[in-house]
Amino acid sequence: MSFPDNPKAFEDKHMNDQELLNYVPADDLFKNRVILVTGAGSGIGRAISLAFARFGATVVLLGKTLKKLEEVYDEIEDAGYPEPAIYPLNMEGANAKDYHDMAATIKDKLGGLDGLVLNAAWLPAFIPFKDYDVELWSKTITVNLHANFLITQACLPLLSEADDPAIVASAHASRKAYNGAFGIAKAGLDAMMDILADEYDIDDNFIRINSIDTGPLRTQMRKRNFPGEDMDSLARPEALVGPYLYFMGPDAGKRTAEKISYERLPADVRWPGEDA
Repeated sequence: MSFPDNPKAFEDKHMNDQELLNYVPADDLFKNRVILVTGAGSGIGRAISLAFARFGATVVLLGKTLKKLEEVYDEIEDAGYPEPAIYPLNMEGANAKDYHDMAATIKDKLGGLDGLVLNAAWLPAFIPFKDYDVELWSKTITVNLHANFLITQACLPLLSEADDPAIVASAHASRKAYNGAFGIAKAGLDAMMDILADEYDIDDNFIRINSIDTGPLRTQMRKRNFPGEDMDSLARPEALVGPYLYFMGPDAGKRTAEKISYERLPADVRWPGEDA
């Protein structure tokens, strides 16, 4: 299944959420652009990394598991897309210097940075608030919130030098029972994006900043935390790349501070670009 095709909608900078699912960029839209994707080794991170590369971007693949990053690297290379870069980094233990070193390496090796996708996430388990282990709480907050602050702060000087910079965050609706530190971290990330969007909604240093909540997808994190769920009943991550492509690129213009959210999509949804 795919959503109704409506090419004229893409001429409208205010296309609605459903139309964004159908968005397919022009060829080479991201040519000569460098985009950093966290959590790039699997799930939506892998899917959007491949999509950015397909449309011309040099993608910096960041994650903690080198083998997974190498697999995505090989997929991009085998497809004939621009050569990506791998940057292994464990966001649980990395400090401010590690992220500033990363930004300096991107500047030195790739010349700059045009886009940042804050996608990495870690949900350890569903735990009652009264039973939450303090060490686990700290680790969860670090991975899902504090690390996003550190990497964003390190990348802002590079993004400010770009012609059309953008930040996109993968959001999660998780302010509910037993989500604990994960839910609080994701609420904090929402607030961080609001604050950043407000600060950078200025003519002389504009950065487009938006969030996307894909709803449940067929990912390893979902499988780990919902072991009884039929994964085949969920949409594949590849079905949700359209909004990420749109908000990362110039077609989004000055649209900023938006929160795009999807409910549980049908399992057979396909992004129209998959068939192109």
